[in-house]
Amino acid sequence: MTTAQFYCRCCTASLLGKKYVLKDDSPYCVTCYDRVFSNYCEECKKPIESNSKDLCYKDRHWHEGCFKCTECNHSLVEKPFAAKDERLLCTECYSNECSSKCFHCKRTIMPGSRKMEFKGNYWHETCFVCENCGQPIGTKPLISKESGNYCVPCFEKEFAHYCNFCKKVITSGGITFCDQLWHKECFLCSGCRKDLCEEEFMSRDDYPFCVDCYNHLYANECVACSKPISGLTGAKFICFQDSQWHSECFNCGKCSVSLVGKGFLTQNKEIFCQKCGSGMDSDI
Repeated sequence: MTTAQFYCRCCTASLLGKKYVLKDDSPYCVTCYDRVFSNYCEECKKPIESNSKDLCYKDRHWHEGCFKCTECNHSLVEKPFAAKDERLLCTECYSNECSSKCFHCKRTIMPGSRKMEFKGNYWHETCFVCENCGQPIGTKPLISKESGNYCVPCFEKEFAHYCNFCKKVITSGGITFCDQLWHKECFLCSGCRKDLCEEEFMSRDDYPFCVDCYNHLYANECVACSKPISGLTGAKFICFQDSQWHSECFNCGKCSVSLVGKGFLTQNKEIFCQKCGSGMDSDI
């Protein structure tokens, strides 16, 4: 390009002795270049002129002095930053706004730091500690109560109940019988060792028995039907001297009328209504 040809491509003004800007190998005076080619700042909406630094991020432009965190207004020039909903945020503001908060100290869990999750909540690793001994729980087994989280040794020391059968800790559930606690899997018939968790059972000297074992070992026999009288589910029975009857079996030995609540006569261990027993030698 000769001196005679050294003019602004836009306004054709001579550029001899003046500042100019080359664009696609063509010279422009500063005024024309700024007017035609300058980008506009996202923050202040003014053109970013050729004598200013143009900071660009994803086809958006800022003056150097306008390139700031939208939350705390600190400069982001040559600093790490993040974008959320088209807003630029410094790493601290981004963490405060977007990162998880510690359930214990309520402070932000910074990206890259280790966090513990339990029941939908998050803790700093150093905040996730046993409520009793204060030691970090980490990934060790724990037991949670309304008052906090506990390591297993502290929970057993402070709160645990012990099974009356195996003497081991009951951590959840369990069955109460005679003011004692059992694991469900330990609550067995004292005779045949049958699981009683979902079964009807009887008690003898504070020991549980299935109905069959109780009837076999301890139940009295009905004088009339010779079947055991268990008293299960509130079944009623009649006692007279050393004999017992099911309520439905306590009938006249001759006419079979029920004698429950009525006067009766006995003869040779049989019972009769007063009508049928008339004329017989009574035992009473």
